[in-house]
Amino acid sequence: MTPSVAKPSPRRILTASLVGTAVEFYDFYIYATAAALVFGALFFPAESSSAQQLASYASFGLAFVARPVGAIVFGHFGDRVGRKSTLVASLMLMGGSTVAIAFLPTYDQVGWVAPLLLCVMRLGQGLGLGGEWGGAALLAVENAPPHRRNTWGMFPPLGAPVGFIMANGLFLILGLALDDAQFRDWGWRLPFLVSAVLVALGLWVRLKLTETPAFLEAAEAEALPKVPIATLVRHHGRALIAGTGAVVACFALFYLATAFTLGYGTKTLGYGRQAMLGVELAAILFLAAGVIVASVVADRTGAGRMLVIGFTGCIVAGALMGPMLGAGSLLVIFLWLAFALFVMGFAYGPLGGWLPGLFPAGVRYTGVSMTFNLGGIVGGALAPMAAEALAPRGLAWVGLYLVGAGILSLVGLAVLRGASAD
Repeated sequence: MTPSVAKPSPRRILTASLVGTAVEFYDFYIYATAAALVFGALFFPAESSSAQQLASYASFGLAFVARPVGAIVFGHFGDRVGRKSTLVASLMLMGGSTVAIAFLPTYDQVGWVAPLLLCVMRLGQGLGLGGEWGGAALLAVENAPPHRRNTWGMFPPLGAPVGFIMANGLFLILGLALDDAQFRDWGWRLPFLVSAVLVALGLWVRLKLTETPAFLEAAEAEALPKVPIATLVRHHGRALIAGTGAVVACFALFYLATAFTLGYGTKTLGYGRQAMLGVELAAILFLAAGVIVASVVADRTGAGRMLVIGFTGCIVAGALMGPMLGAGSLLVIFLWLAFALFVMGFAYGPLGGWLPGLFPAGVRYTGVSMTFNLGGIVGGALAPMAAEALAPRGLAWVGLYLVGAGILSLVGLAVLRGASAD
């Protein structure tokens, strides 16, 4: 029998899984927004603005490289020591790195040290987020009642639109309150400072949690491997490959619809920063709607079916990207963003319940974290850089990246054909 432990209320469990990921994604998204708007000029000297932007997006991509490392490290302790303490540590690392960015000097002040420090802090963000999403998903799913795994599992994915709204909403307010010079000189630092308050809130919620029943049962049964990553690779390679491929579409959709579109809309299409931020804030509501609809329906029909809809929608969004994003109409851009983010909800929301089901409890933290973050490299880290390089040849080429991401994710599902994926 498992030890008698007072189980937190469902409200506390779901709040902790949502708040923590919202804070983590807030931290991640303020970097993405700053990278699109100001980091190129402030930290990366270059002969052309496009080269600066490419370097800025490259620093953004560093976190995705660090995330699998964070997944291994935090996954190891999450599967060996427990979910709760690991989630607290990941939140502190991510939040500390984010707050530190607020105090960094620029290239004009200290030269090459400035981009070096920025990249180090960005790596810290990536390491922290590498252990966050998977642990938050397990916190929800391993406490979920029967037949509600996907509905409970949608709360970590919902942290994405919540964090995005907080991040871009704050940038929007700053844009209304400050002129361009003030924003460039010091205003961009404020969102990074605000992270300290949000991290404190996340810690307050998570420190009141207990371990999940699934982890306690695995610990009592001595089903916790000494080296989870080795056991994962040796015995669960098929699930690892399938899960990684399945994650690609949601990352590609999100970062092309947010970071790249924001930079392209302001710098190439000539729209004002406030206009683009406002359009993206309205469109992100469709992501939240997609997550909720897909996750609730997934408990009735299976997560796999919802994922297929999302991955197919990614392909359609890629085909529509060129004619709609380049149409010269803010309304048409909004319609494309709303569609892309809504279908992303189908590619993203069910992952919270689907990925944990691919792995046994003893390697589940490592497995979910690795698949989520390895898929993030292809879908997230490479997407803005590839889009920036392809955009001069035409937006249709950028759209092909989304088409490829959708196909790759469908292939990931096919790898599990004949096995239990729901």
